[in-house]
Amino acid sequence: MTLRFHWFLPTNGDGRDIIGGGHGLVSGTAGSVRSTGIDYLGQIARSAEQLGFVGALTPTGAWCEDSWLATAMLTEVTERLQFLVAFRPGLISPTLAAQMATTFQRYSKGRLLLNVVVGGEPGEQRAYGDFLDKEGRYERAAEFLEIVARLWNGETVDFTGAHLHVEGARLTNLPDPIPPLYFGGSSQAAGPVAADHCQVYLTWGEPPAAVGEKLDWIRHLALVRARQVSFGIRLHVIARDTSEDAWRQARRLIENVDPEAIRAVQAGLARSESEGQRRMRALHEGSPDSLEVSPNLWAGIGLVRGGAGTALVGSHSEVADRIEEYARLGIDEFILSGYPHLEEAYWFAEGVLPILESRGLWSHPAPDRLLPAARVPFAPTSGALAATS
Repeated sequence: MTLRFHWFLPTNGDGRDIIGGGHGLVSGTAGSVRSTGIDYLGQIARSAEQLGFVGALTPTGAWCEDSWLATAMLTEVTERLQFLVAFRPGLISPTLAAQMATTFQRYSKGRLLLNVVVGGEPGEQRAYGDFLDKEGRYERAAEFLEIVARLWNGETVDFTGAHLHVEGARLTNLPDPIPPLYFGGSSQAAGPVAADHCQVYLTWGEPPAAVGEKLDWIRHLALVRARQVSFGIRLHVIARDTSEDAWRQARRLIENVDPEAIRAVQAGLARSESEGQRRMRALHEGSPDSLEVSPNLWAGIGLVRGGAGTALVGSHSEVADRIEEYARLGIDEFILSGYPHLEEAYWFAEGVLPILESRGLWSHPAPDRLLPAARVPFAPTSGALAATS
């Protein structure tokens, strides 16, 4: 088993505190925000590439920068890193999306991955001119993905569905390779779309038992369709030399957050139509108490951020153990992030990845790089103490 790790490009802002916003929320933060221009995002992307991440997720929505444009610029400052571009199928023509992906693959030399986001916040969808209800959005997504797949296979497509209609659609060039589709969704309407069309089903970071149930659900749906689907998980991470240091950092992230800010964020998230968001909120119920919802799984980030709201917290070995636990369920792709994203990429890659490599669970995608040494707490010998006393 070889696990794949992706990092996150915070086009909505970064800093040493939790950056709020996401999934229909207005951006906000518990502290100062770094400017996330292309120079800073390039630092994160280049570091992720050097450290051994295979790709980087870029979010979509009114709360962040456009994912297609940002990642297209970042292909120029990276060499190997793939870009997991989140996009909403209801906001763009399927023919145009298929053409954009083809162009991206050609100019990036095949570094595009696509994260299909159906959308769960009615207010934000309406701001973009999308007035379908949740069921309608999933129906449209299925039609969209069928059209795109046929175009990528070189067909000339005539299609009339309940929501989409194209005539004589075709591509002058075809993507090489065809970008894999990553798809997340916890509602009953999401499962068939994932099983029919995606290559990687994504879940947010719920406790292992809950994740296992979701994976079994999608496996069954894929099996009856004679398809196989891989699995990924989206998590934040706080890994340190010791467990105490990691939990100290987790507590620091929320200790100065105004309780009124938490109530406002939770009120906004309560209006979400997303089943995944409901499951995230159920882990903490809006309270800063009892946030370790499973060993080393902390729900504190979800108090002030929409979307992925849990983090793996612990020593490097503890975080590696939890990753191995998810891997035994069938997860083989991990999309991670942390505040700030530049520094936390190093904490994780230099501390956790060497442990996973020693267990035969990971190898650097560019094996000719210099191997990072595992981070271990400094423990001077008595001789060293004598020499400095």
